[in-house]
Amino acid sequence: MAAKKSKPKKNVSPDVLIIADSDHNADMLYAAGMFAPDPFIYLRRKGREYLCMSDLEFDRAKKEAPHCEILSLSKIQSALQRQGVKHPGWGEVAAWMLKKYRIKSIQVPEAFPLQMARRIGEYSPETVLNPSEVFPERLIKTPREIRYLQEALRMTEIGLQVAVRTLKQSKINQKKILTFQGKPLSSEKLRAVIHTAICQEGGLASNTIVAGGNQACDPHNRGSGILMAHQAIILDIFPRSESTGFFGDMTRTVVRGKASDGVKKQYAAVQEAQQHAINITKDGVSGLGVHEAVEGVFRKHDFPTKRINGQMSGFYHGTGHGLGLEIHEWPRMGKTSTDTLKSGNVMTVEPGLYYYGVGGVRLEDVIVVRSGKARVLTSFEKVLEI
Repeated sequence: MAAKKSKPKKNVSPDVLIIADSDHNADMLYAAGMFAPDPFIYLRRKGREYLCMSDLEFDRAKKEAPHCEILSLSKIQSALQRQGVKHPGWGEVAAWMLKKYRIKSIQVPEAFPLQMARRIGEYSPETVLNPSEVFPERLIKTPREIRYLQEALRMTEIGLQVAVRTLKQSKINQKKILTFQGKPLSSEKLRAVIHTAICQEGGLASNTIVAGGNQACDPHNRGSGILMAHQAIILDIFPRSESTGFFGDMTRTVVRGKASDGVKKQYAAVQEAQQHAINITKDGVSGLGVHEAVEGVFRKHDFPTKRINGQMSGFYHGTGHGLGLEIHEWPRMGKTSTDTLKSGNVMTVEPGLYYYGVGGVRLEDVIVVRSGKARVLTSFEKVLEI
């Protein structure tokens, strides 16, 4: 079952038009509450909601989107053909709907397809399309949405459990290579083990980061090749629930064997910075303020952020981001953030330190912003050496 949304209040919500599929477009999934792999139309007019669906999806939409009135794509196309439109597509159909409901101005997503906008302009020139954030309420999670996020986070934790167990069961050979079941253990193999476990729980994981050694010093390097003992390995897992569309997102850093003194110091500083960020995050606090507090912890422990031997080093990404139907949502906690955090925001908190020749360390948990102390949704243990 896809994510359900509350019925909007009439005469309050602005008019909205979306043309997209809901498998990949979070706004459409939020609006329709159902998955569909091909584009369709969502229209909100004076609080009433409409979906224009193909014959393939028409009956299913009636069942899975009961908050919407379902319109037939084929019937509208037939009406347009009788008016002389030879090959009416989604743009012409959307223009027909805008004319039918006498809409002169309407909000569309900022990434609204240009070709669709041109088609609407040709067939409904009197209608003004206003690119905007069509569902700002997505940033404040409802209790139901928080439960969906918790379900996705449980899948994430299962992925971490399997990854850590596999690493614990691995052997260290004379060349300090990790081996599992008699074969060298690679990032690719461990990633596949993680993805399989999450799939069995109803989640879909992709681009999971399993990066060791210097690869872990590039924060979005997925990792490749053989994993080595006594090196920091970053495990960053962010699966999507196949039933609701919500994402989980967690990171742990582990060492199979003995961590170097340098990695231990980085780990302690990152753990302190993360806890400090969680402690100070609450309603009304600025995202920039939280990020600057994390930077202050790292300065206190003499971890500079700068280029060292041509490589960016230190802490050079944001402290956290919103999480929901997209892996990266607003608000943000980072150097360029202008956001003020509000109760109901669900945020990642993921400081890290990266130094070539030493290693990369990142820890990430998920919190709900509240008027008082933030609620932590994740509970997976933080153990460096395994």
